[in-house]
Amino acid sequence: MLGLDLPASIERAAATPGVTLVPADVTAEAPVREALAQLGDAPLRMAVSCAGIAPSARILGRSGPHDLELFHTVLKVNLLGTFNVLRLAAEVIARQEPDGNGQRGVVVNTASIAAFEAQVGQVAYAASKAGVAGMTVTAARDLAQYGIRVVTIAPGIVDTPMMAGLTDEIRAGLSASVPFPHRLAQPDEFARLVTMVVEHDYLNGETIRMDGALRMLPR
Repeated sequence: MLGLDLPASIERAAATPGVTLVPADVTAEAPVREALAQLGDAPLRMAVSCAGIAPSARILGRSGPHDLELFHTVLKVNLLGTFNVLRLAAEVIARQEPDGNGQRGVVVNTASIAAFEAQVGQVAYAASKAGVAGMTVTAARDLAQYGIRVVTIAPGIVDTPMMAGLTDEIRAGLSASVPFPHRLAQPDEFARLVTMVVEHDYLNGETIRMDGALRMLPR
């Protein structure tokens, strides 16, 4: 199994048995192709995209209009990066032998509940994640002829390393905002949902919310 990320992130990552970490910028074609080539003759049946950044900026703030380059960067990482992995992974998966149902593999993308009700200052993030959710059905239809499913997961508030830097007070407030269960989601719950999607052959073209029934307020 390959794990693609920027070199700085890989340097900080803990070793995971069975996972080979490969430095690669998912927004560029060549590094992703080179990473996939490392699989050699090993079959590729699944690809999961989780890359994402979430800077905060309002469309019109005290210092003026939203920085255009920042908006471009968020879309490049979150949307273009996801699409780049989707298209290149699909090319490899399409070469595999189909199973008895004609299925060759599945691609799981990551959106966010911000795709549907983002908060103030999340316009770039919301646009990028809405794009990921929006291409789910058409991607599933495009790749159906190759026996490749496409499913998107839209998480709510997940206890990732990004959240670890928040104070206990803020974390408690975020947990209380979730209708039930009153806590942050755990990364392993996301992983379990990915596993379920992979194992459930009839899930296709769908965006699944994993948010404890949370609907984000404006602030």
